[in-house]
Amino acid sequence: MKQLDIGRPIGPDHPPFIIAELSANHLRSFERACAIIDAAADAGCDAIKLQTFTPDAMTLDERGGDFHIADGPWGGRTLWDLYDEAHTPWEWHAALFARAAARGLVAFSTPFDDDAIERLDALGAPAFKIASFELVDLELIARAARTGKPLIMSTGMASDREVDEAIATARAHGDGGIALLHCVSGYPTPVEQTNLRRLDALARRDDVIVGISDHSPGATVPIAAVARGACIVEKHLTLARADGGPDAGFSLEPAEMAEVVRGCKGAWSALGDGSAARPKAEADSRKFRRSLYAVADIAPGVALTRDNVRSIRPGLGLPPRDLPLVLGRAAKVAIRRGTPLAWELLA
Repeated sequence: MKQLDIGRPIGPDHPPFIIAELSANHLRSFERACAIIDAAADAGCDAIKLQTFTPDAMTLDERGGDFHIADGPWGGRTLWDLYDEAHTPWEWHAALFARAAARGLVAFSTPFDDDAIERLDALGAPAFKIASFELVDLELIARAARTGKPLIMSTGMASDREVDEAIATARAHGDGGIALLHCVSGYPTPVEQTNLRRLDALARRDDVIVGISDHSPGATVPIAAVARGACIVEKHLTLARADGGPDAGFSLEPAEMAEVVRGCKGAWSALGDGSAARPKAEADSRKFRRSLYAVADIAPGVALTRDNVRSIRPGLGLPPRDLPLVLGRAAKVAIRRGTPLAWELLA
């Protein structure tokens, strides 16, 4: 069975692994970052994920042209300014990882260059997340794979060919395992555009587990994704959307994240194993199924007919499928109305 291990086993046989994405929601405050970690733990998440970059690793400090954002949630800004505001200082990482561990959370990060990979590897990050925008950066994937750690790769904007190239690159350079997260890179993403059937196509690839990195509002999409086979769920977490910040509009508040955790783990529990074995909850109900009963007094030697035998509740007599075998047989003994039929009563 497909499985990864990132602090605990992750796969179809295990409850969904819920990741709270910190991203830029720290709003440049270390104390706020710690509070978000605490909120993730209180909500029941399994992991907290950071993003490890500097503005220089992401873009150029240019004011216009290609480096100016014209529209969308970050319209009117430059890429440099956005990433300068959003980045998590490296000096915070060790303390944030320690805070997460103290709260029972797995901590890892999304690296955006070789330096970030080296630093996170030395810090003991158990896995690397490859962001949707970086899925086409095969050199970055190769460098992360060479650490031997699992790669969780988001597939927003990617074609099938680009997904396959990323998988092939990761496998050519490492054997830590791969998870593919279905993602729509819209911030936020309307629920009706999340296309959860895409999970089926991703899951058909050999030896990968699938999950979702979701930017839609609320808990509906992640819960539905788990019901469709997602083993990992990633959602952005903030303390309050009203506090603002680059990611506020597509982040969950703590109570909403707790709803995601409850709903996803409940959905996974409801999946079961797909076997025909009947659950214990049905045990007391079986006796109320239909079965064959005498519905009139039947004297010895009298034939059983549809007038004196019917399929009714409860289920203490012969099964209804035996009705054709019962009809026409004679009663061996007197059978009173309301008696469940049994073979020993018949000639």
